[in-house]
Amino acid sequence: MNLQESGEMYLETILVLSKKKERVRAIDICEYLDYSKPSVSRALGILKEGNYVTVGSNGALSLTESGLRIATKIYERHELLTDMLIRLGVSEETADRDACKIEHRISDESFEAIKAHLKALNNN
Repeated sequence: MNLQESGEMYLETILVLSKKKERVRAIDICEYLDYSKPSVSRALGILKEGNYVTVGSNGALSLTESGLRIATKIYERHELLTDMLIRLGVSEETADRDACKIEHRISDESFEAIKAHLKALNNN
């Protein structure tokens, strides 16, 4: 199953929230993304069907191995792209918003090239 941008965003959100909270629930995603409960519920259903998330008896969401792999990839892209844009002089708010758009569309090849280039710059 190939995930759409929105699915990637939900997985990334679960990862981000899990770094801040012991237990991530659907309502936490609603509040974080400012989405309605029905929208989040529908998306989580799709992610459960795709075996990207599981829901515990207490309502806690957990990323599966494949969900965690995707979430980590998207989160890394977001962090690196945000940092790069800020270093280029873009405001933090705009950099964060633009990185969110780019992270879902950039190819693995282009992202790896940017990452290697930035690493080389930092080593000089």
